[in-house]
Amino acid sequence: MKKMNYQNVRGTQDYLPNAEVVRRKVRRTLEDVFIQYGCKPLETPILNYTELMASKYGGGAEILEEMYTLSDRGERELALRYDLTIPFAKVVAMNPSLKMPFKRYEIGKVFRDGPIKAGRFREFTQCDVDIVGVESQIAEAELMMMALDAFARLDLSVVLEYNNRKLLTGMLEVCGVEAEKMNRVVLILDKLEKVGLQAVIRELDEQGLPATTVEKVQRLLTDEDNMDIHYFVPYAEQNELVKQGLAELQELESYLAFLQVKQNCVFQPFLARGLDIYTGTIYEIFLVDESITSSIGSGGRYDNAIGGLIGTDETFSTVGISFGLDVIYSALSMAKQPEQADLDYYIIPLGTQKEALLVASEWRKQGYRVEVEMSNKKIGKALDKVNKEKVPYVIIIGENEVNNNQITVKDMATGKEKVEYFTFN
Repeated sequence: MKKMNYQNVRGTQDYLPNAEVVRRKVRRTLEDVFIQYGCKPLETPILNYTELMASKYGGGAEILEEMYTLSDRGERELALRYDLTIPFAKVVAMNPSLKMPFKRYEIGKVFRDGPIKAGRFREFTQCDVDIVGVESQIAEAELMMMALDAFARLDLSVVLEYNNRKLLTGMLEVCGVEAEKMNRVVLILDKLEKVGLQAVIRELDEQGLPATTVEKVQRLLTDEDNMDIHYFVPYAEQNELVKQGLAELQELESYLAFLQVKQNCVFQPFLARGLDIYTGTIYEIFLVDESITSSIGSGGRYDNAIGGLIGTDETFSTVGISFGLDVIYSALSMAKQPEQADLDYYIIPLGTQKEALLVASEWRKQGYRVEVEMSNKKIGKALDKVNKEKVPYVIIIGENEVNNNQITVKDMATGKEKVEYFTFN
């Protein structure tokens, strides 16, 4: 008989209880923050029509190469969702009666057949918030503030880098980049932090751009004043996109300064977010300690996606942010987390299994987390488990306790025992 290949598919993994406890904590923390910010829950299908996911308003060429596709019995072309953004845009497009502004959150699995590295898998969980129906930068400001709140609760120090696609595109137009090559150039600039200046310039040369254009882009990338937003003010007179992008950035920065979160937010004029979908503000979130170098959250404004899916030129002001649960878990795993017990009480029955279940039931009704020893371990072995898992309290129930309608509760930290009355019959 041929041995079954029982290994996980590459790029997927099991999360055993110790790991899953942390992941669930991250999920609950994020969800609590989302709800506190007035976001409504939404769930969308993992399976979608390929045509929807391959829309030009979707993830762009690089992500589409990583999309898992399949067909059903009816020979319909289907795809697994690679993010939660396009399924959300589809929901808004299909439900014109939704009251605006509409704020939603969704936590769910997505799939990409891409390269695997630390914190990056092929099956992973995204936690998204999107706001549709708000033109002002107040929407971006709230999402950025929400991100900082969430990571503060997770005890992770982060920096949020932000830019504006209009500003970036406008500056590239000023440098002489042609419209048909714009998306490719933006993708190349998106690699700047990863591959360095010389590699970026080499790739730009390979695109057949005029030497003067490449020279102007290089000058733009290396100018020592380019990290200051005021550097771009003179160019606003030359290019309408620069003017619009600069106005949006100035509005956003006024919010960040007033909310006193600017110290955690950094203007990064060459942040590109290579997806074609973005139309305005974009941002990425990084760990301050760089234990993971890839972003652990990202997003931006994409005003054309919903109208594009409907097939009209109508604009729906939409901005979103996405957190990768798996990469956040990886970050927490690398940091030393204080061990916390998963239980409040551990009950050890001495031939009193039924009575133990009764006590457990009553304690659970009071909101405590309780486990009953079910495998007839000796007290010594049971206590070893208790100590290993750092359970704070143990209840031992023998015949004497049952006959006297009492239980003995032991505090494992101090060793002190307390007798409590309990009616068994």
